[in-house]
Amino acid sequence: MLRLYNSMTQVLEVFIPHENGKVKMFTCGPSIYQPAHLGNYRTFLFEDILLRYLEFSGYNVERTLNFTDIEDKTIIEAKKNLTGIFTLTNSCAAKFFMDIADLEIKKPTYNPRSSTSVEMAVKIIERLLQNGHAYWHKGNVYFDIRSVKDFGKLSHLKSSDWPAKIRRFHRDTYPGNNWNIGDFILWHGHRTEEGLSWESPLGRGRPSWNIQDPAMLCDTLGPTVDIWCGGEDNIVRHHDYNIAVMESVTGKKLSSYWLHGAHLLVEGKKMSKSRGNVIYPENLLTNGYSGKEIRFFLIYGHYRERLNFTSKSMEQKAQRLRDLLVIIDKLKKTSPLKNLENNTASEIIKEMIPIFNSHMDNDLDVLSAFDSLEGAIVKLGYMQDQGKIGKRNIEDIMFSLAQINTVLKVL
Repeated sequence: MLRLYNSMTQVLEVFIPHENGKVKMFTCGPSIYQPAHLGNYRTFLFEDILLRYLEFSGYNVERTLNFTDIEDKTIIEAKKNLTGIFTLTNSCAAKFFMDIADLEIKKPTYNPRSSTSVEMAVKIIERLLQNGHAYWHKGNVYFDIRSVKDFGKLSHLKSSDWPAKIRRFHRDTYPGNNWNIGDFILWHGHRTEEGLSWESPLGRGRPSWNIQDPAMLCDTLGPTVDIWCGGEDNIVRHHDYNIAVMESVTGKKLSSYWLHGAHLLVEGKKMSKSRGNVIYPENLLTNGYSGKEIRFFLIYGHYRERLNFTSKSMEQKAQRLRDLLVIIDKLKKTSPLKNLENNTASEIIKEMIPIFNSHMDNDLDVLSAFDSLEGAIVKLGYMQDQGKIGKRNIEDIMFSLAQINTVLKVL
């Protein structure tokens, strides 16, 4: 049975969906004020592996991957580039879909944008105002964290840490992973200089980042899901905000399982523009790496452990994949004269999928799953060199590899 590490409980739990055979999965997508970088794609790839493995295991999965296209950063970036907000975001969205095609990331079932869910965001805010979880202050609407007894439960924030006086945080997002402990903004009242607002029952304004994911969730999958995913930086503030908002409206648990992927480092340091170490998929493609090689680099390792990118490690992993593909290609192209079946080879092949499953069922342990698969293929390639592989063995190998590759997408 599949076991997943739940960030909420901080233990491995057997995965049991609300509805037998069906999974609803919300995955935090990119803020499309700039192109997604390699670190972002590490998160999207762990989510893609999860999706594909759930489908491999027989589940019907509905996935929402949202685009954040109206926030403070978008407004600032558009002004800096002297371009329209939606000209900017449409360009970044188009680049995203080019990248996921290169990296074999499956398109989501739903791909809403925050600009298309403003009406739902307004409805949620109205409900929060009605039930006392939100309030007006100087033309904006804020969420009252004191109105929720277990606020901050995902990041295990304690109510004793709350400030004695009310503090309000007016921006959509703040840098760093420290808690900004106070009431967070839900609705920005209209500001002429921003040039981005909507007429609504709340007056003219725009929804904050903190209300956009709940709105897009409700417009696609409904108010509750089985799995909610994102990067580890979402644990502090963002996902706790989503929980507080939705559970205050519905009275139901927002998600049963919370999964978070660890950061990608570059030469041991966090990726940032100020360091000049931001890497995009196109940089590696230009350097001659294939989309499959980039995908393999990013998925080979446990998603909850930080991965360090170096030119050396990228080349080593790419070469490892190339070497394995040479063996597979040789196995595929060989046509044994004997229409026989080698029993030893048959036993190795028979265990390929069960062993793959056993590792993947352990919180998506792709590294161990790949290592075991690689070991089996190398053994079979050696047996082939000795003329000990039969025609039926080859057919069974290719069938098993095709099944496993629906998940890995690198073979």
